[in-house]
Amino acid sequence: MDAIEDRMENELPTDKEEDSAPTSDPESAPGSSHELDWEDDPRNPYNWSDGKRLYHTVCVSLYAFTVTYMSSAYAPGAKATGQQFHVSETVSLLGISLFCLGLAFGPMIGAPLSETAGRLIVYRLGLPIATLFLIGAATSKGIASEVICRFFAGVFGSPALSVGGGTMADMWPPARRGPATALFVMAPFMGPCIAPIIGGFVVERLNWRWLEWVSVFWGVATCVFAIGMKETYKKKILERDNKDKIKEKLLSKKKMPSLSWGAIHKWVTESLVRPMQLLFTEPIVLFLSLYIGFDFAVLYAFFASLPLVFQKTYGFNSHQNGLVFISLGVGTLIATMTNVLCDRFIYQRKAIEARERGDVGHLPPEQRLYPAMMGSLGVAVGLFWFAWTARSDIHWISPVLALIPFNWGNLCIFATSITYMIDCYGARYGASALSANAFTRYVFAAAFPLFIIQMYNKLTTKWAASLLGFIAIGLIPIPWILFVFGEKIRKKGRYAL
Repeated sequence: MDAIEDRMENELPTDKEEDSAPTSDPESAPGSSHELDWEDDPRNPYNWSDGKRLYHTVCVSLYAFTVTYMSSAYAPGAKATGQQFHVSETVSLLGISLFCLGLAFGPMIGAPLSETAGRLIVYRLGLPIATLFLIGAATSKGIASEVICRFFAGVFGSPALSVGGGTMADMWPPARRGPATALFVMAPFMGPCIAPIIGGFVVERLNWRWLEWVSVFWGVATCVFAIGMKETYKKKILERDNKDKIKEKLLSKKKMPSLSWGAIHKWVTESLVRPMQLLFTEPIVLFLSLYIGFDFAVLYAFFASLPLVFQKTYGFNSHQNGLVFISLGVGTLIATMTNVLCDRFIYQRKAIEARERGDVGHLPPEQRLYPAMMGSLGVAVGLFWFAWTARSDIHWISPVLALIPFNWGNLCIFATSITYMIDCYGARYGASALSANAFTRYVFAAAFPLFIIQMYNKLTTKWAASLLGFIAIGLIPIPWILFVFGEKIRKKGRYAL
């Protein structure tokens, strides 16, 4: 579910397929140096056919879907797993929490590896190893081996999730990136929606181990489908032919990375230290990370709380509990359309108007925030709607429908905030900002399932969900404040453009 972790980090400096238009990233403004040989090179992913780029877009999206599917597929069988291994359901839910904790390491592993070895090796190695650990989870003899295998599955699955944004930036020029990026951002949100639906039927008709086997099948199918993928990272493409003139022009004075104390220091600084610096010193990164972290935490808490609520209140069985998650998928689809429409009819129109005025500079990043402002209302409305209608005297369809505005708002906030932080911090610091955000949201997602059952049992559904709703209300002002005062906040920051 972390979608565009290094989308602009290695963005190519030219865009052959579009006229220069105002952008919200000054680093990509017109006037940058053009590497003409690379611009016309058939190996440049910008010059691939649309069919080839579409295939790679589907592959990257499928990787994102599969990894997040794996993260949540375990949820329908958590209770049965606990019963078989004679542990509480809370202990059993460590299978979800530790997988999420593994995902938090994605940017730290994926980004440096993709910079030195290329994108393709990340996809080729990460998911197959994660799939092997899921085989270990499916055949485990105790809860310890189960949750440990799932943790390492998350660790090795996360790089493929985190470098997808960089792959998208490698292939699609900014003017044509909107629909492709929308598909890529939607994919990791659909994984947690589809997994409980399938899992509900699987655990009812087979057993909890088959939840892991279905994830294994997804992993194998994804790897087979993506076998035709090619490298998209420019530096790696140019390395392949030492006699190529393009490489001589572009890389003759560049020293290739090697494993040394200097390289290790750079990795520690850029992958570990700098994201934490941005998290605790940049208000934009801090508050958006907290907001998105809370939303993700509630989403992953639903894997434990929704079956509890609908089973106790309406007597749902396993597959009926799984079908409830269809509403989260509907919210994801609506959010994707919302983001695309806002980009086309608000942001792009403002860009065209600026170009007509002769403004070749950049639009303020705050112009990206319209979906987030709308989505902030949707999260709070959905939580309170769910809290006060999930009771036996009200039809079950009402709390089910309440999940639609929640996940609609969740994805609107996530997708918009990611783009906004990229625009605010540019190619150099944007990746660190996104790493900080990814770490925060998956740590939150790992923590919430461990106490959510006790919270619902102690407070009742009405007040437990209302408490989350009150927190959501407290977070509503964040995108609105950034829309109004974001420019002033950026000027006071150390890393913002």
